Amino acid sequence: MTQEIFNHDLIQFLHRSPTPFHCVQNMVNSLEEHNFVLLEENEPWSLEPGGRYMTSRGDGSIAAFICGDADIDNATLRIVGAHTDSPCLKIKPEPERVRGGCNQLSVEVYGGALLNPWFDRDLSIAGRVSYRDNQGGVSSVLIDFQRAVAIIPSLAIHLDRDVNSKREINPEKHVVAITGMTGEDDEFSFRDCILEQIEEEYGNIDIDLLLDFDLYLYDTNGPAFVGLADEFLSAARLDNLLSCYTAMRSIESARPGDATCILVCHDHEEVGSVSSSGAQSPFLIDVLRRLFPGAGQLDPGELTRITQRSLMISADNAHAVHPNYADKHDHNHRPVLNGGPVIKFNASQRYATNSETAALFRNLCIETGVPVQAMAMRADMACGSTIGPISSAAIGIPVVDVGIPQWAMHSLRETAGSRDAYYLHRVLQAFYNS
Repeated sequence: MTQEIFNHDLIQFLHRSPTPFHCVQNMVNSLEEHNFVLLEENEPWSLEPGGRYMTSRGDGSIAAFICGDADIDNATLRIVGAHTDSPCLKIKPEPERVRGGCNQLSVEVYGGALLNPWFDRDLSIAGRVSYRDNQGGVSSVLIDFQRAVAIIPSLAIHLDRDVNSKREINPEKHVVAITGMTGEDDEFSFRDCILEQIEEEYGNIDIDLLLDFDLYLYDTNGPAFVGLADEFLSAARLDNLLSCYTAMRSIESARPGDATCILVCHDHEEVGSVSSSGAQSPFLIDVLRRLFPGAGQLDPGELTRITQRSLMISADNAHAVHPNYADKHDHNHRPVLNGGPVIKFNASQRYATNSETAALFRNLCIETGVPVQAMAMRADMACGSTIGPISSAAIGIPVVDVGIPQWAMHSLRETAGSRDAYYLHRVLQAFYNS
């Protein structure tokens, strides 16, 4: 696959994945095209050496794997981990407000979102809806309004003269989406809007009662290349759908061999990973135990022996040096866009990298001819984290934390280099085939 085709498909993937649920559904569709078989967690599995399989949990997390040919005494794992969620605005369960002649939706801030960029954007709504059918059963569907249906307008500078020097945003008061005007006799029902959208997307399906929903606002402005020579990729949710897409393309092209290749993409990383499907859940360890049925059952030490022969790459974007704020970076650790993937280091283990796992990744970069960079935070600044340390602690596997560099992390629109995702793909592809 050429870089041009890779980036074109990346843009389409980002555009079609406004929520973790849509991301996982798109990954399932793509993996199925590459002969991965979908397995249900609540059913028995029958796995074959060289077989391609996948399973999902909670609609927002997914694991895909290619079973290795080696027997259990020589089995090794090649794992790449990422996360499907991004900071955003989640609509509350009873969101309707009517104020100033306008219908509004109240929201909660999901994750560490930059709030300023959410103002004055053309916003749509997407997510998952659960309903009761006429037979009393409960089902769920994914919906995506696609068109702009909401806006959060800024306050005019004439009414806040200090806005450019000391703006304060109260998410309960100021971050409330407006969806339209209210009439004198109209009663705004968001649930009626949801039912209309379900009918538009799915036709007249069997719905007795809308029960609950996980719905999110998102910017309708699609991904785009930016720069006089298209050096940059600008889009929402680059952190971390870019890693999900890149790792997916890498495992799809992996060749069956002795090692078992695994891709795991967790939901809820941006809010701490504590959920039934987040990185602190047993999702990954449950998959491993079903890959090696004896491990953790007949012989509790078997899985330990396997993990200690193995490696996990935690792929989550890194902070590129911002030309307007270069002093926010350590002088010797200033990753640049289009400079290749970044190995992330932290003495307090906010990243799981150590010298040995970093060396393995650097060696892969050398073998594939891909440039590589390093990142460590200034000693007087706090550091973020990833699923890397969580996964390493859960299963004891050596981990290297890497990611492509980007600007404006956690903004409504983020920027990355147009060459870096393909660089990372080449390294992950080599990793799976090593």
